[in-house]
Amino acid sequence: MVLDGAMGTMIQKHKLTEEDYRGERFRNHPYPLKGNNDLLSLTRPDIIKDIHRQYFEAGADIAETNTFSGTSIAQADYHLEDIVYELNYQSALIAREVADEFTRKTPEKPRFVAGSIGPTNKTASLSPDVNNPGYRAITFDQLKEAFKLQAKGLIEGRVDLFLLETIIDTLNVKAALFAIEELFEEKGMRLPVMVSGTITDASGRTLSGQTTEAFLVSVSHVPLLSVGLNCALGAKQLRPYLQVLNEQAPFFVSAYPNAGLPNEFGQYDQGPEDMGQQMEEFLKEGLVNIVGGCCGTTPDHIRVIASLAAKYKPREVAVNA
Repeated sequence: MVLDGAMGTMIQKHKLTEEDYRGERFRNHPYPLKGNNDLLSLTRPDIIKDIHRQYFEAGADIAETNTFSGTSIAQADYHLEDIVYELNYQSALIAREVADEFTRKTPEKPRFVAGSIGPTNKTASLSPDVNNPGYRAITFDQLKEAFKLQAKGLIEGRVDLFLLETIIDTLNVKAALFAIEELFEEKGMRLPVMVSGTITDASGRTLSGQTTEAFLVSVSHVPLLSVGLNCALGAKQLRPYLQVLNEQAPFFVSAYPNAGLPNEFGQYDQGPEDMGQQMEEFLKEGLVNIVGGCCGTTPDHIRVIASLAAKYKPREVAVNA
């Protein structure tokens, strides 16, 4: 299966202004809103629809909702905590509309919507104050409630699955998983759940200090659809950590790296062909089941990745894993 590529990279191409982010509805909002990409689902849904459309045209099977920062915790930066449910609900509806449009065109290739749940900008395992290592800016219960509201908006907006992504602190994702399981129980239903962690540097650990193996063990109590890695590193640097998941994960494995490592200006220079060559190694070795792109990737990257993925068999999940 092929995931889409970067939402932020595509939004940046539009060179939007503060007015674009505000729209008419938030014209008098007293705080700056530029950079709140999730808000565009309400103020510029045309742009978000077009981005989903471009990725499906490029060969993606799964589109992620425009909700990476769709928690009350992240939206507090813009003083928009009160619109979180609506933000997620509308973002899910937008992606659903485009996915259904493409499924009708090619019923033999159904398209799916993944509700994107990002890590938030606060961590439950780390102190933001170097002088007070015991301090926490957020509690597990606060995280749980924030994730639950986000997940409720996504599920009622008709996503097909959840994607908890770019996980830098496993305690945060455990709060999200707890919230989702609680929501499933309340609604008497269940959707597939994907979890994707982030190895932050060459140490091979998440920001909160876990190895890939420890991260896997920490989330394996939940019946996941897949576990994987995204962001931070390019495809080449990601390979040894994917090998760990390949050998030990009792779930499907996903990988959607950045388009190489960022340059000195924070931009991603790796083109579609170069990235495709590196990702082809994962496919040849049968390390993955789900592939896509993170920061810096575009429909051109996804087009190359999708064409390569079609040539190889997916990873087989070991029964005794």
